[in-house]
Amino acid sequence: MLWLLSFFFQRLFSSQEASLTKQVVIPTVEADVAFGLGRLNLTNSEVRSRVSKALDAVGMSEYLQVRFFQALRGGQKKRVAIAGALAEACKVLLLDELTTFLDESDQMEVIKTVQNLLDISGEVTALWVTHRLEELKYADGAVYMEDGRVIMHGDAVSISKFIKAMQSSYFDGINS
Repeated sequence: MLWLLSFFFQRLFSSQEASLTKQVVIPTVEADVAFGLGRLNLTNSEVRSRVSKALDAVGMSEYLQVRFFQALRGGQKKRVAIAGALAEACKVLLLDELTTFLDESDQMEVIKTVQNLLDISGEVTALWVTHRLEELKYADGAVYMEDGRVIMHGDAVSISKFIKAMQSSYFDGINS
C-alpha cells in the first residue's frame, strides 16, 4: 500500500550531490546494502543472500560487485538505498522527497521500483513524502499538511482536487 504521507511546499537548501551522497554509506553497491546487516549476527552466507535478494527486488542485481557508488545515476543511488532497507527486512519505507533532484527518467524508474515492491511483496508499506503534485496519482491515499498540521486526508483524487482548488484560488487572488 502506498500512502502519500505529506504533501507540502518547501524550499530545498541542500545540493543535489550532498543529498545523494548521504544516502549511500559505503562506496560499493554490495557493501552498502550489507552495511546495516552487521548488527543482526547473520552468517556471511545469509548476508550475501539478503543483499542479492534486495538488489534483485529493486532491479539492481547486475550491479552487485562491479559498480561503485560514484558511477551510479541518481535513480540507481536511490534504489541502492531502498535495497539496504529491504535487506534488513523492514516493513515500512519512509520515502522522504525520493524523486527530488532526479531527471524525469530516473524519477519514473524509482517510482516504478517502489510500485513493484509493493505489488510483489505485499509485506512492505511505503510512506511517501513529497511536494510534487504529479506523484499523487501513484498513491492509494494521501494526507495534506500545512505548518505541521493535517488539513485533509483521504483518497489521492480528492486530495489532488483540493490542492488544485487551493492553487487556483491563490493564483486568482494574485491576478486580481
